[in-house]
Amino acid sequence: MIVIIVGVSGYPLIKTIYYSLTGAKLIAPDVTSIFVGFDNFVRALSSSKFLEAIWHTTYFAVTSVGAEMVIGVLVALLLNEAFAGRTLLRAMLILPLALPTVVNAMMWRLIYNPDFGALNALLLQIGMLDAYRSWLGDPATALDMVILADVWKNFPLVALIALAALQTVPKDLYEAATLDGAGVWNRFWRITLPAILGPLSVALVLRTIEAFKVFDIIYVMTRGGPASSTKTVSFYVYQEAFAYMRVGSGASYALIVVLISACLIAGYMYLIRKQGEV
Repeated sequence: MIVIIVGVSGYPLIKTIYYSLTGAKLIAPDVTSIFVGFDNFVRALSSSKFLEAIWHTTYFAVTSVGAEMVIGVLVALLLNEAFAGRTLLRAMLILPLALPTVVNAMMWRLIYNPDFGALNALLLQIGMLDAYRSWLGDPATALDMVILADVWKNFPLVALIALAALQTVPKDLYEAATLDGAGVWNRFWRITLPAILGPLSVALVLRTIEAFKVFDIIYVMTRGGPASSTKTVSFYVYQEAFAYMRVGSGASYALIVVLISACLIAGYMYLIRKQGEV
C-alpha cells in the first residue's frame, strides 16, 4: 500500500514541486527545466489576475456551500416528516446528484440560453423581465448563475446526509420538549441541530474542498468568461499549464491551491475535534 500511495500520489507531487521551481514548458519540459527558484511563486502572488481568480473561487465556495447547507437541511427536515408521496420525493432527490457534472452544466446552459432559454421565458411570462437576457454573457451575473447550477446539483448530498442523521433522533425527545413548552425553533436549536451537526461537518468539509477546486462546470458553462468574471484558480492553472504551455508557473499555481486546500482541511479538522471534545 505504501508503494502504491507513493507511486500514485508521492511521485506526481514531487514532480510538481520540481517543475514549480523551474521555467519548464509543456513541450519537452525536462529539456526546458531551467531553475528559477521561487520566481514563479512570487510572480503568482503578485499577479492581480491570479488573486482575482482566488477571490472568484472563494466567493464560489462560500456562496455555493452555504446555500447547499441551508437548502439541504431544510429539505431534510421536510422529508423527515410523514406525508403522502414522501418516498417518491426521497427517490427524486437523488436525481440531480446522479447527473454527471458535464451533463448538468450543459442542461443549465440551455436553461440560461439568451434566445430560447427556459429561465428567460419564465421570468418574461411572470413580468420580471422586459426582454430576454444573456445570463452567462453578463459579468455581473455569470458567476452567480454558475453557482445556482452547482447548488442544484449538490444540495441533495447535504440533504441525504442530514436526513440520515435525523432518522437517528428519538421521537421521544421532541415529544418531551413539546410537553415542556419548547417551540419549533427551540426544538430545532436544542435537539435537531446538535444531532446532525457531526454529519453536517463532514458534508461541509467535503463540499468546501470540492467547491474550492471547481473546474468542470466552469469549463463547460463559461470557459472562465465573460471578461474572466468566472475564472477560478483551477481554471487558471489549466490555462497556464496547458493552454499557454507554461508548466513551471502552472505547477506553482497548483501548489498554492494545494496549500490553501490543506489549510482549509486542517481548520475543519480542528473544529471537528473541538466539537467532539465538547
